[in-house]
Amino acid sequence: MSDTPQLAADAVLKKSEAFDGAVVDGIDFDADTAKNASARTLIDGMRTMGFQASGIARGAEIIDKMRTWEGKDDDGNRVRTTIFLGYTSNLISSGMRSTIRYLVKHKLVSAIVTTGGGIEEDLIKCMAPTYMGEFSLKGSSLRDKGLNRIGNLIVPNDNYCQFEEWVMPILQTMCEEQNTQGINWTPSKVIDRLGKEINNEESVLYWAHKNQIPVFCPALTDGSLGDMLFFHTFKEEQHMRVDLVEDIRRINTMAMNAARAGMIILGGGIVKHHIANACLMRNGADYAVYINTAQEFDGSDAGARPDEAISWGKIKADAEHVKIYCEVTAVFPLIVAATFASGDAGPKNAAENDEN
Repeated sequence: MSDTPQLAADAVLKKSEAFDGAVVDGIDFDADTAKNASARTLIDGMRTMGFQASGIARGAEIIDKMRTWEGKDDDGNRVRTTIFLGYTSNLISSGMRSTIRYLVKHKLVSAIVTTGGGIEEDLIKCMAPTYMGEFSLKGSSLRDKGLNRIGNLIVPNDNYCQFEEWVMPILQTMCEEQNTQGINWTPSKVIDRLGKEINNEESVLYWAHKNQIPVFCPALTDGSLGDMLFFHTFKEEQHMRVDLVEDIRRINTMAMNAARAGMIILGGGIVKHHIANACLMRNGADYAVYINTAQEFDGSDAGARPDEAISWGKIKADAEHVKIYCEVTAVFPLIVAATFASGDAGPKNAAENDEN
């Protein structure tokens, strides 16, 4: 008789060793607690669901730790986590702007890093709306109609014309202040001024100005605002100068002075690395939550997992960290609802540790 059946049995029915881990489970919607459940109840139920659901629950747990941590400095003063929030411009174009505005309005973050589009789209939305469209709308047809597509969103070109009419006189005044008063404009100072001038409570930048939360944008000229600065160079012999070095000193000093540092990175690219590199100056962040869909196989910083940042000293080796592989608009409002907006008595953000 052949020994094949026994060989197959040995392969298929190999005896397991004991494994020490949580049991996979999900949300029991027959349970009373799951009916009309809060965001926190849902996320708690996702903790043992597996895949990205468990990552979302882990992200909420880390954010809760970074927002509620308190300590004492050498003088016995209470200190809290300095929370750096980074987001890409598409999120401001989308309805995620409302969630970000909530965090800034209620002083729940310490500093922001975004792209040029993350600045101008916030201001433009104060002047004219962005509309829902479809991913499948043909670019050439939209171009003929003066319509711009951002994914499945539509921004009429007239919106940018209104932005030009609003921003150009402000840039002119700022240029005059530079030349007559010696004001040294930096990206964060420019953004703060625009937040003051927009004077609209729908704006993220309005609340950043009001609450003195610095908004850093190392790529300030990459977008419509850059176009306006370019156009302005043809109007004035002495055009505006924007000092990047003062801002890199400012954000790095914030990180160095932080009792603890936390990173919440929505998307990738420059906003992700700018915050991570600031945290390098203090030998790494204590907490890190990444949310994006980028993969690591191409070696990009956007796709890199937190462990790669640990190798550079941008996240501490013993830090609490997670990367959630998800599109931000699908998960971050749920995370905010379960953490910052849950009604739990977590502290406000750390006061800005800045150079005077």
